[in-house]
Amino acid sequence: MNQAVIQKTLNTLMAACLAVMATSVFVNVVLRYGFGSGIAASEELSRLLFVWMVFIGATAAYPQGEHMAFTSLLQPLLKPGRETALKAATCLIHALVVLSCALVGWGAWQQVLVGMDSVSVVLGYPQALLPLPALLCSVAIGVMALWQLLRARPIDFGHAADVE
Repeated sequence: MNQAVIQKTLNTLMAACLAVMATSVFVNVVLRYGFGSGIAASEELSRLLFVWMVFIGATAAYPQGEHMAFTSLLQPLLKPGRETALKAATCLIHALVVLSCALVGWGAWQQVLVGMDSVSVVLGYPQALLPLPALLCSVAIGVMALWQLLRARPIDFGHAADVE
């Protein structure tokens, strides 16, 4: 699969999560305030979908270079004669991202294990489904950052924002 297909799939998944979440909350509000009843599962479903949507979005944003970046700290290294320092800083940044993903992934894995033994109150899904997207996101971003580290890919300074 190429990157465009993966990006489109992730965007579609995020849109589906948002659509189901918005519909669920809207219907619940109308039922609650209009008819004095509601859907008990609406809150749990919305929470679960929101967590998944956030981590799908984080995964989709990483290869696009859309995460917060302090590239202004590296701007002085763009001057001629500082290529080695820029390459070292880039490698350090990618290594720190890999380390951060390993730590987040380890913590998420621990939460997945804990959540396997309990279920949600209303819908009855395994509580492991809440930390699972954090685990998957950290693995995906960690693999991408490791690949960038191994390729010694430079930091992209072509962000859309003027000030970072």
